[in-house]
Parts: sequence; structure tokens; C-alpha cells
Amino acid sequence: MQFKEIIGQEAIKRQLIQTVADNRVSHAQLFLSSSGSGALPLAIAYAQYINCLDKSAVDSCGVCSSCRKYARYIHPDLHFSYPFFASKDIKIAVDVLDEWRNMLLHDPYFDLDIWRSQLHAENKQANINIAECHDIIKKLSYKAFEGETKVLILWLPEFLDKEGNALLKIIEEPPKNTLFLLVANNQEQILSTLLSRTQIVKIPKLPDATIEQYLVEKHALSEQQAKEYSFLADGNLIDAKLLVEQTQNDHAEKFAEWLRMGYSNKGLDLIAFVDQAASWGRENQKNFLKYGINFLRDCSLLLSEAAELVKLPPRALETAKKLSAHVLDLNMAGAIISELETAHYHIERNANPKILFLDVSLQLVKIIKFKTFPQGTQYI
Repeated sequence: MQFKEIIGQEAIKRQLIQTVADNRVSHAQLFLSSSGSGALPLAIAYAQYINCLDKSAVDSCGVCSSCRKYARYIHPDLHFSYPFFASKDIKIAVDVLDEWRNMLLHDPYFDLDIWRSQLHAENKQANINIAECHDIIKKLSYKAFEGETKVLILWLPEFLDKEGNALLKIIEEPPKNTLFLLVANNQEQILSTLLSRTQIVKIPKLPDATIEQYLVEKHALSEQQAKEYSFLADGNLIDAKLLVEQTQNDHAEKFAEWLRMGYSNKGLDLIAFVDQAASWGRENQKNFLKYGINFLRDCSLLLSEAAELVKLPPRALETAKKLSAHVLDLNMAGAIISELETAHYHIERNANPKILFLDVSLQLVKIIKFKTFPQGTQYI
């Protein structure tokens, strides 16, 4: 993978290239970013650039023997480790290496949910176990086969439990010409002993404009639709791509109408909405709730006279202004956001959608119509 294939992140690309030019590549680096920002593709492109036989000042050549092998993820000095779902046939990450390579070749922008779907993991828990740690140590103890530098890319080190301490010595005192690239989403979930031995490279969220441009150019969306998708994705390219695969986004109108039903206390209309929402499917339900959370946060900015920070597209912005002027106040917005976040949590855990959306609808009536702010509720 070349840097030019990665969407956005131009400043980070320049920074990584400069470390090679200045011969100051840290042997253990942690690429820290939110999901969908491109940290994994950046790590792969960085490793390819380091081992490229004819690199330029801006990118790897893409045609040398090293680059060709990197493009198919079969270079003998490129190693991967990642969470997997252990079974009697799957003991370490290399047991699902073919699936991993196919995932990368299909689209290097993916998250754990997408990776899980490729492995038919059912309800198993992902982890990076002690056997995998020992396999990492074994692989890196060998000399480089072809390239100057052996590279281990460890995706989601958050899934290393205390067994990850087995890697501390090899990370602190690595074999000659060995590079560790850890790619993480949550710094707080990483072993502190591991964290202290790495140089952190913080990778920012993708700007809305970058995602909008990508959606227009690569998926032929209209500018308006691209704006709505990028707003909902909130810097996450993975979410933006998932939205493209779904039906045209009309979350703005549906969510505003839901709030109006709550304000008017239209019981029959709310029941009809609940029946409709229950039929959407889990991912659409999650996206709808996530949209509502982002929408209300921007309404809160409008209510706080911070309109310059609002990222809503024009049509949704007009709706937000009307609701903020005539229906919502800051206390209401905060209470509804809390309800939606709780609902999103339970949808992810397979709550009954009809019960869930009915309960949230009743909470909307209490909050907007009667200005009663309920505490958190558990769903079944």
C-alpha cells in the first residue's frame, strides 16, 4: 500500500516520511486514532516505504520487488498480529492469515465488527492470547529474509490482556532492524507497561470535507447527500462507507418528526413510528440513534450561541434552528441525548427494538411535552 492510496492525513504522511529521511524511525510506535481514520493503512504504507528499494521523497515506488510483495501482504518480513476468536482449529493469528489478507485486499478500512463478520465468530470474544505473544517473539527472533527491516503490525493492542507483558522485553530490546507498529483506538485500554515503551503518533479524525469529497468522487453521491453522510460518520470513513451501502439517508426528516411527535404527544403516530423503526435492522437503528445524538449536540451549540461550530448540512441546519427556537432547550437536549446513548448501547447488545423504541418515545413525551427528566432505564 502506498501513501497516495490513503484518504487524507497529508500532515501525518509527511511526518512519517520525514522520520525515514532523517533516519530517526523509532523502533516501537503506537498509531493512535479513532476508528475509520486510516491508522492501519498508514502503518502498512509506512512499513512499505521503509522497505522500498527505490523510494522517492513522497512515496514508495510501488514497482520494486519489495513493494509488489507488500501490495499483496506476502512480504516475508511483514508480520501481522490482531484479535481473533480462538477455537479448536484457531490457536494463533496466523491460523486466519488468509482471511486477514483477503480483508486487507478487499478494503483496508475496517473495524472489529467487520473483521468479526469475516470469521463467523458468533458470540465468541476476541483476544490476543499468550500463544500469539509467544509466536510473535518466535517470528521476530529470526533474521530478516529480504528487506532491511522486519515489521510487526499489531492491530488493536487493547485486546492484549496481562499476557501482553510477555512482549515487553522484545519491544524494549528488539532484535536488530525490527520495527513494531501498534495500531490502537483506545489508549486507556492498553497495558500501561506496553504504552510506556512506545512512541505515540496521534492520527486525527478525517475532516468532514475530506469524507464529502471521497463520497462524491468515489461513490457518485450528490453534494447534499455526501454532506449528510459525512455529518453522520463524524470523521469515520468506515461508517461513511456503510451508509453508502444502505438506502438513501433520510434520518434528518425522520428524527425531527419523531421529536415533533413527542412534543405534540401523538400516541398513535408514535406507535406507528415504533413499528417502522423496529423493522429497519440493527445497523440502521444504530445509525439513526447516532444521527440523533449528533443532531442534538449541534442543536445544543445553537442554543449556546455557538453556531459557528455547527457542522450540519443546510437542510438539517434549518430544521435544527426551528426545533431549537420553538421546541428544545439545553436541559431537554441533554436529557434526550442521554436516552439515545442508552438506547444505542442496548441496540448493540440485541435489545428488543420494539420495546426499546417505544420506551424512548415515551421518554421523549415526558422530556419535551411535560419537561420531566427521567433517569437511566434498562431494556430487555
